[in-house]
Amino acid sequence: MNIQEINQKVIEKTEFLHSIFEEISKVIVGQEYMIRRLLIGLFADGHVLLEGVPGLAKTLSVSILADIINVKFNRIQFTPDLLPADLIGTLIFNQKEGTFTPKMGPIFSNIILADEINRAPSKVQSALLEAMQERQVTIGDASYKLEEPFLVLATQNPIEQEGTYPLPEAQVDRFMLKLKVDYPDKEEEREIINRMADNKPITVKKIIKPKDVLATRVLVNDIYVDEKIKEYVLNIVFATRNPEEYHLKDIADFIEYGASPRASIYLVRAAKANALLNQRGYVSPEDIKEIGKDVLRHRIILTYEAEAEYISSEDIVDRIFDEIEIP
Repeated sequence: MNIQEINQKVIEKTEFLHSIFEEISKVIVGQEYMIRRLLIGLFADGHVLLEGVPGLAKTLSVSILADIINVKFNRIQFTPDLLPADLIGTLIFNQKEGTFTPKMGPIFSNIILADEINRAPSKVQSALLEAMQERQVTIGDASYKLEEPFLVLATQNPIEQEGTYPLPEAQVDRFMLKLKVDYPDKEEEREIINRMADNKPITVKKIIKPKDVLATRVLVNDIYVDEKIKEYVLNIVFATRNPEEYHLKDIADFIEYGASPRASIYLVRAAKANALLNQRGYVSPEDIKEIGKDVLRHRIILTYEAEAEYISSEDIVDRIFDEIEIP
């Protein structure tokens, strides 16, 4: 299939996107960045971590998205006393038959909202990690496959650190995207007041079904990525590991560990989904730049020196994108 044919196919098969944005905008004011990234995660088959202060419609956006897609949705409030069994389920003893039968937990849904994920202890994090990576959970001696599409959308609060458990690097790396959700501007907040102050419920239509999500994921896989774009992605990721080789000696002392190979895979997949949202059948350098910070910000481990000089991983990513030549 040539690029023109892929382009035409993408335009024909993604007419529903306009309806999705229309329905979401009935409830959510602004936050286009967050909504687009949630859809990229959904269509590129990658989990999303949302970080932002309370009250920015993170939880609401996820639940509205689940309503529009007509899928099984569960919200799990992560707390310090949460147990793995509360997440994945457990074995119940049947006295009559003398056997154990599995009782499935809330993880057996299509979209999981893990609210305040960094409040749960490491045992719960490990149980979630298996579900995210393997698309299965283990209860007793048996493993159970999770129904597709399966997506974990997690939120965390960056300002309240008491009673929180920092997410292990291995788990953070499983998230395709990490979003920094910011405050709305003044006009958006005025519109929020106009809509929400009278507390009337707003209903949304169900636009697509789970099978449509899976079909769109197949379409994302077909989107064309030129070899020059792949080289561009590799240069960006390798610059996080060996900055000196890319004339970035000034940031070398600030990087403890660079991005993993998963970053290269996710950067291409997320860029394909971004091209799809723009109804385009090929990936451009702009797609890589647009999505790059969300893929890389949680994969670069900084040194103490960077923290002492108030240099963030986003500053590092910006510097790399400024230096690496665009194809």
